[in-house]
Amino acid sequence: MLLQQQKIQLSAYSGLYDLIVPQDNLLRKINELIDFSFIYEELLNKYCLSNGRNAQSPVRMFKYLLLKSIYTVSDVDVVERSRYDMSFKYFLEMTPEEDVINPSSLTKFRKLRLKDTDLLNLLIGKTVTIAIEKGIIKSKSIIVDATHTLSRSNPFSTIEVLRERSKLLRKTVYQFDEEFKTKMPSKNLENDLNKELDYCKKLEKIIENAPSINEIPSVKEKLNLLKEMVEDTDEQLIFSKDRDAKTGHKSAESSFFGYKTHLAMSEERIITAAVVTSGEKGDGPELPKLLQMSQDNGMEVDAIIGDAAYSGKENLKIASEQNIKIVARLNPSITQGFRKDEDKFDYNKDADRFVCPAGHLAIRKARQGKKNIGENQVDTYYFDVEKCKVCPLKEGCYKDGAKSKTYSVSIKSDLHQDQMVFQESDYYKEKSKHRYKIEAKNSELKNVHGYDRATSYGIENMQMQGAMAIFAVNLKRILKLL
Repeated sequence: MLLQQQKIQLSAYSGLYDLIVPQDNLLRKINELIDFSFIYEELLNKYCLSNGRNAQSPVRMFKYLLLKSIYTVSDVDVVERSRYDMSFKYFLEMTPEEDVINPSSLTKFRKLRLKDTDLLNLLIGKTVTIAIEKGIIKSKSIIVDATHTLSRSNPFSTIEVLRERSKLLRKTVYQFDEEFKTKMPSKNLENDLNKELDYCKKLEKIIENAPSINEIPSVKEKLNLLKEMVEDTDEQLIFSKDRDAKTGHKSAESSFFGYKTHLAMSEERIITAAVVTSGEKGDGPELPKLLQMSQDNGMEVDAIIGDAAYSGKENLKIASEQNIKIVARLNPSITQGFRKDEDKFDYNKDADRFVCPAGHLAIRKARQGKKNIGENQVDTYYFDVEKCKVCPLKEGCYKDGAKSKTYSVSIKSDLHQDQMVFQESDYYKEKSKHRYKIEAKNSELKNVHGYDRATSYGIENMQMQGAMAIFAVNLKRILKLL
């Protein structure tokens, strides 16, 4: 049961916060910046108002998850730290002497209260609104890109992850007690998951039975991370594969198994929209959604900055209809074609024909396709096959026995021609200098907020992880610019 009126917590010790938590503390500044009551209103229909025992405030539960994202710690550690860290208690609006929740409550909150809520758009929209109200967002451009996140089940096997976590735990222990090596169990050297699990459980037990070691915060954090992995492995022994994740490609030679988060960001580095998809999805098709979501969140957009993935014909058309410039280079196949220099024929403008490397002029041309319908039209030029048969340069150009020799050139649409001209303008060159900013934002999400790997299975959990990470980086950025 959720109380309709949250109780005001009074304590004789509340004055400690003014003494211990400095005014420039990040969590104090976040509390002063944003009114979290919108979380209460959003989740109110997820609770019963007249039956059952009193539930924890949804605002406080949400703040626990936000702390997890800001400091990249486990459920157990964020709750444990809230027991003694006064800045955490202040942020959670607890009295100094108030007890913390059970860590398992966070799992229930994620599964029961946050399920089927569009948390990603809600949190981004809230931060963009604050940034606009504070006069932080002044530009009318969005920078777009996609960043990949590895699935929890890939690229390492379960054994490799267990070994890595146990290794980190051992190294942390040895930093404080080098002689503890003699107490450690023998490592599992076989490629057997059950034996590796047994080793990890023995390791956990030995360290738990050593109070002088397991009470050290850094050791306790590594121990809890290993415990989480062991528990998850016990549950996922059979169904360990992430069914929503897919294989995507960062290059022709490099692939990953996981998800993509498509981002739109203002020039002030405030993320204005995000779409989470499986890893195989292309970047370009998500642009219309990112544009619409940014506009719905209050952004005025007159330019979109991105790479060649966003300069597709459909995107150019949508942008043109709204008088928006796309600062993204056309695919080289459109501007230059795929041919090597030695394979290119020369165009004779007087004859309106192409001339082959041997100097033979095309005998006729034909146009294929319909204008502005489907793919670009193509001009096909036909050459005299009899000359090709005896040509000294026919190797690699003419195949013996072929009944025709043609050379085709794609006709660029008006949209492509306009974009090619725009690419040479000073406005384009100046705006394109801002594209690096989103690469830096991707790096911050991954390296600071743990967005390089999914923490749970399924696209819904990935969206939740993205919502918390993006909310955190947007809040930090707003505070920096104020």
